[in-house]
This record gives sequence, C-alpha cells and structure tokens, in this order.
Amino acid sequence: MNVRIALVLLSCLLSIATGLVISRGGVDVSKGTTGGSDGPVIGLSMDTLKEERWIGDRDLFVAQAKKLGATVLVESANSDDTRQLRDVESLITRGVDALVIIPHNGAAMARAVEMAHAEGIPVLSYDRLITGADTDLYITFDNIKVGELQAQFIADRLPAQGPLRLIRIYGAKTDNNAVLFKQGQDNILNPLIASGRIEVVFEDWAEDWKPENAKKITNAAITKAGQGIDAILASNDGTAGGAIQALIEEGLVGKVIVTGQDADLAACQRIVTGSQTMTVYKPLTVLANQAADLAVRLATRRPIIAKNETDNGKTSVPSIFLPIIAVTQENLKETVIKDGFRSEKDVYGK
Repeated sequence: MNVRIALVLLSCLLSIATGLVISRGGVDVSKGTTGGSDGPVIGLSMDTLKEERWIGDRDLFVAQAKKLGATVLVESANSDDTRQLRDVESLITRGVDALVIIPHNGAAMARAVEMAHAEGIPVLSYDRLITGADTDLYITFDNIKVGELQAQFIADRLPAQGPLRLIRIYGAKTDNNAVLFKQGQDNILNPLIASGRIEVVFEDWAEDWKPENAKKITNAAITKAGQGIDAILASNDGTAGGAIQALIEEGLVGKVIVTGQDADLAACQRIVTGSQTMTVYKPLTVLANQAADLAVRLATRRPIIAKNETDNGKTSVPSIFLPIIAVTQENLKETVIKDGFRSEKDVYGK
C-alpha cells in the first residue's frame, strides 16, 4: 500500500479512537477542555505586528474564529524569542484550548510546544515551522515553490549576452521559511550559476526581515559591484521595499528586476509604477480562515486529516499546503484584486 495513503488511513483510525487525528503522542486528549458554553478559546502567539502582512493575518484569523463561535486571545512578541515564550506561558495560564504559534524563531518555540503539551493543549504551527518539537499540525504555503517562482521569474529574463548580475537578499536566518525560500531559489539558480548564465555579485540575510537591513545589503552590493546590476532576488515585499530605496538613491529604480512575496499593498503599488517587478501572492484569507477552522477543530478535539508531512528535525509534522501565484503588472487585476485581497482603488489610486 502507498505509504502516504496508509498514513491517511491511520489518521482516520486515530480520529475514531481519540477525536484528535493529528496527535503525535505529545497531546493527552484526556486533559484540557473542549470549550465551555461560550465556545473554545484559541491562543494566538504572533512573532510581530509591525508588518502589514501580519496585521491582516491576525484580523482575518480572529474574524473567522469568531464566526465559528471561538474566542481568540492574541499576543505579539515584537520579534523577541524570550517574550514569545512568556506570551505562550501566559496563554496557557489563561486556559486556552488550542494554541496557534507564528514563531519568530522556529527552534526556540520547541519549548513552547513542550509547555503546551504538558497541559494537554494541541499546537498549530502557522505559516512558519516550529522545529525540534512534536508539533501537532502545520499549515502554510509551499515555501520551496515560492522560492522557485521567484527564481524562475529571473531565469526567464536572462540577457542574450553575458551573465545576469544578481543580488540575493534572503530573509531572517531564524525563520525556517527563509531557508525554504532559499532552497527553492537554489533549485532554479544553481545550474545557471554553474553554467555562468547568472553571476551572484552579492548575497546576505536580512535580519528579522527588516527593510532597512535589505537596504544596507543593496547599498553594500552596489558599492562592491557597481551599478551594473540586472536583478535583485528579494525574498519578501518588505526586503524588496528596502532594496528599492537603495535603487532610488542610485538612480536605478525601474531599471532592475526586483522580486518579492506577500502582495503587500505597497508592493502592488510598486508593481503598478514599475519599481518592483513581481511578488508572490499567497492568498492569506484562505490561510487565515483555514487555520482558524483547524484551530477550532483542535480545541474541540474533532478529527483533522492532513495529507502531507514536513520533517521538522524531530518528527514528521502533519501539514497542509496552500497554493501560490506569481503576480506581475499583467495579472494584478485577475489575482489580488479579483480575490478582494486588495482594492483596485488602493492599488491604482483611482
């Protein structure tokens, strides 16, 4: 029998026995509650609310959970691992029935999973993988595919003569997603780099995904390699924005291919004006709504079937992957605007 099918069937059997399909031995379903008369309580521990993207995730998640009769307690750690662990401790003390974590540092949050499981509370890893722990469930987009889309966009635009001169700006080293984005990018770029079709003139990691750090990387790259830059592979829209600020200072804006990710409003506006070339649209409404649905199922010990798995260094975490789309000037209206993720008025100013 196909191993994947066998795992799914096993999950179904487990759901009958325990009511919690995705338990990997870390959650004692006899502990905790299944939601009182007022419905289940979900703890949402967030890395940060300093970026537009995460504010949107929070609002969408809370709204969907409320529709399902749940209450959501939200904590934001301001990209501080110690603070995020304290946040989790606080949410556990306040009696949540399930915990959703968007980790700043996936490895650091292994301790959070341990604390939650000690109290019989299941944990959903939201968009970023918690590593080194018996995490119950992981929902995200195919992050390797994100990197492949970004890199393929550049690979499809190689110059006829000479190598394409490329700056690579990775995300935060503490974010496992950043590693996966790079892995996907490498899948496409490495053969082209080896053949001399692409020359990486500079590369670095942008600490905490901060735009100002991406700007510093771009400034350093231009100082080292000169203005003859063809493309900047920025791993998200925030770092793309920082890189573009450096290009503005150098008089290169609009002359250099710049990738991104998240379809931030500012990025969509930059795509319209031509200062940014593409972004990867991850339908965050779908992510937040499904995550809220799953969190309520975890809290009430109802069955969940996850057809994929992700190795987090300790176990194979049941995983749900959502689709992604490359967005440019040509399909902006048919994707982020048609979906209602951004309004035409906000993007185009009319």
